[in-house]
Amino acid sequence: MLTVHAADLLLPGTGPAVPGGALAVSGHEIAAIGPYEEVSAAHPQARVRRWSGTLTPGLVHPHGAWLLEHAYHPDPREADELGTEPLTGAALAALDMDDARWGASARRGVQRLLAHGVTALVGPLSRPHSAAAVARAGLTLHPGPRPSPPVPPSLHPPQDAFALTLAPGTPADFTVATPTTCLATSLAGRLVFRRA
Repeated sequence: MLTVHAADLLLPGTGPAVPGGALAVSGHEIAAIGPYEEVSAAHPQARVRRWSGTLTPGLVHPHGAWLLEHAYHPDPREADELGTEPLTGAALAALDMDDARWGASARRGVQRLLAHGVTALVGPLSRPHSAAAVARAGLTLHPGPRPSPPVPPSLHPPQDAFALTLAPGTPADFTVATPTTCLATSLAGRLVFRRA
């Protein structure tokens, strides 16, 4: 089914911003992009999702792979004891980490990255648990060496972390956000995160 995603502002990644912009998604790809009136007129049978925010390409997190393989993402049931932020260094070393715990951490880490608008990670993954979590979610992995993470590492991608551009025929990997909050993340046309 064709879906039109309309937002207050569309930033395609290249070219000018489009106030009241929209993109049409067909299957896994973007079918059209432009002002909402033009996109909806070209696809009158499409389902329409309206977003109060800015629609942008998905974000590439340069430290996302590192965060999955070298940080522990606490279970919400552990929040009173461990907090909610990724644990590294001495805090991580104090935990009894086995393969099952690393696997659960990687799955939670992927969900938390999606909740920040991340659709791609940089660098190789060397641990099976993180590779499985990334593949299952459908995140894109960009080849190349992983840059050294900041201290402390953050789930928030850098401000200039746009992935590719939004254009017809490209994968429908995008995010919708306000200045402070990610509202939704799409991977290949599938909403993998939507803020309640």
